[in-house]
Parts: sequence; structure tokens; C-alpha cells
Amino acid sequence: MEDKVDILLTTYNTKIEYLKKQIESILNQTHKNFELIISDDCSPNKEVRKVLEEYEQKDERIKLYFQETNLGCTKSFEFLLKQSTAEYIVFSDHDDIWYPNKIEESLKLLKEKNVSLVYCDANQIGENDEILNKSYLRYKNMPIVEGKNFILPFSRHIAIGCSQMITKEVKEKMLPFTENTFAHDWHSTYIAANINGIYCIDKPLFGYRIHESNIFGGRSFKQNMKIWKNENGNSYKAYLKYRHKVITETYLAGALMCRDYSSKIDNRLKEKEDEVVKYYEKSQKSKIVYLALHKYFRFLNFKGLRKRALKEIMILHFPLLSYIIYAIL
Repeated sequence: MEDKVDILLTTYNTKIEYLKKQIESILNQTHKNFELIISDDCSPNKEVRKVLEEYEQKDERIKLYFQETNLGCTKSFEFLLKQSTAEYIVFSDHDDIWYPNKIEESLKLLKEKNVSLVYCDANQIGENDEILNKSYLRYKNMPIVEGKNFILPFSRHIAIGCSQMITKEVKEKMLPFTENTFAHDWHSTYIAANINGIYCIDKPLFGYRIHESNIFGGRSFKQNMKIWKNENGNSYKAYLKYRHKVITETYLAGALMCRDYSSKIDNRLKEKEDEVVKYYEKSQKSKIVYLALHKYFRFLNFKGLRKRALKEIMILHFPLLSYIIYAIL
């Protein structure tokens, strides 16, 4: 008998066309023994509820929850994790398209590698399902890593949630979320890396949809910078605020979140983790230059980083020079 898998999906005013395609792609998985647990986060668009209820009537593997108030993305996933009972869990966005073997391949390698989490690559797809980039990991210069007890899952975000499969043990250590929890997929990776480790499936198992309403992961560094500049201006003061926001949200907040969970794992890296937090805090306070460049390569480096390293080094260590780039773009 196939192992049971729980698929956790949140919805909020999603485009009906996207939602139907995603649910259909899940129902057409080659691995059949799953429960699709869906939480609608109080969508004002009543059509969303209607479509979900229609699918629930069609397939007994679908279980629906409708929130009375809006929880937000993070709390919605916490709610779904609390409903899950299976030994294996996957997160789902509401607007992607899964390839038929996503669950089967993820579960196979999770067990073969004897790890606590696997994550996979994805094709970036557009609003009409066209492939924009064949490898999300390479387009975004994301880590392709495996192992356990290493600093990278604490220092930076490694794997988007919709690419992950985790074990029940990881789920149990994730709960309850703390007040610092803002990215369920960051702290799932951190916890898994400190249990049996993580493994990257270096091939696309789904289409990761990019559109104007993406909450995370869609826009490039350049696009985000332009949006901020249009809203806040081109001054050095505006740039320093932008830089403070980037360091907080991209690095420091994740490290502080992970530190909340260190007591739940066999933490052999506590001293190094404390160094990472201090590194981000000192970088954040610098306004001209931050000389501790060696710490970037100690805490944030990974194979295939390439151009991303230059951008990050400029932001973290050379704020005055990076402002020139900000002003020009």
C-alpha cells in the first residue's frame, strides 16, 4: 500500500482558472494515496468557495476549511499543519501546476536518501502556462545542496515551500509557530537540516507560476529595487531604508526565526548561529562600508552563487557603492 501524504493548500481570492488547474494537477498525481487539505483564508470572492466545494463533492480525498477571519499566509499554513496526520507532508501554492510524478518522485527520494526534507526544481511559468525559465533554482541562484548540520539553512532561505516534502517529525517540531515565524518553508528547512538532513532533487517537478499577484519569489532584485525607488525616491536616505529592509527581511528575520526553534533540535551550531545574527546586525548598522567580508563567504556562500554573490556583497558590505547602482537603475 502507498504511503499516505498530506497536501496542504491555502487559497485567498485566487484566480479561478489557476486554482482549477492546480487542483486538477494534484488529483492527477501518479501517487494516489493522499489527502488534499485546503484552507480558504476568508476570500471575499465567493466563486472561490463554490469551486472548492464542487471539487470536494467530486473527490473524497479533498478536505475543506473556510476561515471566518483572514489569518494571512503564515498562520494559514500553521493551521493546516495542525490538521495534518500523515507521515509525509507537502506544501502547495494555489496557482502552480504540478507534474504528474511530483509526489511520487519526492517521496521516493526522501526515503532513499533517508532525509527529513526534499525540495525540487521548477519551471517558471507565466500567466498562460508558458515556460519563462526552465530552472527556477538557477534563475534565482538558489542553493542546490544536501546534508545535515550545516549553517546555510539558518543563514538564508534555501527552498520555496511548494517545492518541499517534509516528514511528520519536522512538522511536530515546527509547531507551534512563534511570533517571529514569517516563512514556514524557511524554518521547515532549518529544522530538517538538523534532524536527518535535506536533499535537492535537481529537476523540475512542477510549474511555478509567476504573475503580478505573487506574494513571494516572483520578482527579481532589480524589479524590487525599482518598485521601492518609485515609491520612496532616489536619495541616499531612501536607499539606506531600502537596504535596512532587505537585510531584515532577506537575512536577519529568518535567522531570528530559526533561533526560536533551536531548542527543539540537537543544535551543534549554536555558537556559529549567534555569529550569523551578530554579522547581520552589524552589517545593518553600517552606512559606508562593513569590512568583515570573510563572514559572507563563511555563512552565505554556496556552489553556483555566481552573480548573486556580487549583489549581496555590495548590499551587505558596501552600502555607499551599492547606492550608486540603486541611483542609476
